[in-house]
Amino acid sequence: MKKKIGILGGTFDPPHLTHLSIVEAVQKKLHLDQVIFLPNAIPPHKEASGLVSDADRLQMLQLSTADKPSFTIDQRELLRQGKSYTYETMKEMTSEHPEIDYYFIIGGDMVEYLPKWYQIDQLLKLVHFVGVNRPNYPLSTPYPIIWVEVSESDLSSTAIRERLQQGQPIDTLVPKSVAAYIKEHQLYETN
Repeated sequence: MKKKIGILGGTFDPPHLTHLSIVEAVQKKLHLDQVIFLPNAIPPHKEASGLVSDADRLQMLQLSTADKPSFTIDQRELLRQGKSYTYETMKEMTSEHPEIDYYFIIGGDMVEYLPKWYQIDQLLKLVHFVGVNRPNYPLSTPYPIIWVEVSESDLSSTAIRERLQQGQPIDTLVPKSVAAYIKEHQLYETN
């Protein structure tokens, strides 16, 4: 039987508790052996905030996953630089590990965006897409998606950055270690 590994890609700018709760729910529901967090260098569908370095985003992600032995981080997209195309990454990963079934986790907003993904038809041959519900996005698509219901949250990294720029607390939105790192390094502050 093949090993089942989930993948959650993103900018993680910063990583937050909803990222973790989504992954935990999918891992439990689909009985995944492991989950890989895949931080992007430059996502093709949106702009990075540009407020923190890749090294800071990676450090915050490491802090977020430190106490979860089945969570790991794959840095290949950060090291590759340039736009991060899921198809290129999954082509590499499936070639390196043909004994693994990959489950690529995306939010309802990204499910809606799938027709615009680079090489989507080829990508569908490499991974199982797992969609999680998000407020105000439909749960229907012509693509083969495994749907996992999670507690709905409209929390986003963008909202956290905005709170920080307004001097509002984020302690209940990110892991404590991430909140401490952001405060210590004065990240996302605008002067």
